[in-house]
Amino acid sequence: MDTVFFIASKVFWTLARPESWIVLLLVAALLAFRRNRPRLGQRTLLTSLLLLLGIGILPLGELLIRPLEQRFPARPEVVDPAGIIILGGAEDARTTEATGLPEVNEAGDRFLAGLALARAHPGARLIFTGGSGSLLDQGVSGADAAERLFAEAGVAPERVLLEGASRNTAENAALTRELVGAAEGPWVLVTSAFHMPRSVATFCAAGWRDVVPYPVDYRGAGNLPFGWDLAERLRTLNTVVKEWIGLVAYRLTGRTEALVPDGC
Repeated sequence: MDTVFFIASKVFWTLARPESWIVLLLVAALLAFRRNRPRLGQRTLLTSLLLLLGIGILPLGELLIRPLEQRFPARPEVVDPAGIIILGGAEDARTTEATGLPEVNEAGDRFLAGLALARAHPGARLIFTGGSGSLLDQGVSGADAAERLFAEAGVAPERVLLEGASRNTAENAALTRELVGAAEGPWVLVTSAFHMPRSVATFCAAGWRDVVPYPVDYRGAGNLPFGWDLAERLRTLNTVVKEWIGLVAYRLTGRTEALVPDGC
């Protein structure tokens, strides 16, 4: 069942992402012209143009992402944690495998914060959870990249716990819970701020308790940026639309017990 959900979510997201809306509108306009329906084709082209202009100029993604990022406070107090859990997604596992260098992507703040917390709390385990979230390529695990990064950062191997089979947040929570067993927290959960509400809800539903959300990698903080920047605006909008869809999908399928949680 988990595999069916994983495949369905990937296929659905390919069609639901905002950039796909634009492509579908352009295809619809082309079909309208080919069927001698010029007025429909013109209206569809105008709609796609207005959509592109709106996305490129207006900070739609930033407006939608702020409620998620502001759900939990930045830099919460952390006292004697049992473990620091870094959710996968910040590592560039494929490039790491190709170059031998520990590579990260735009969410690399997850590793920076996790390593800083590990230094501040030397008695805590450093836990990474993440396999491959790719539908087509399951051969590269994020845990392999994380292991190399931790080693080069000087983290003692006996402190590190790696979970490399999970493909999404629900599996992050369930499989990591199996690794730590009945050990008590507090557990510091490190992930991107926009992803924290779904992560906390999922970890709570998987039986975790005493979770301390530690959000990083803010995408909508500061003044709202107006002006033309289609690539960056589209990137942010894709991110937040995917996250809101994920929140609803997880709630409807019982993977969370609350749409936007307060904690557990």
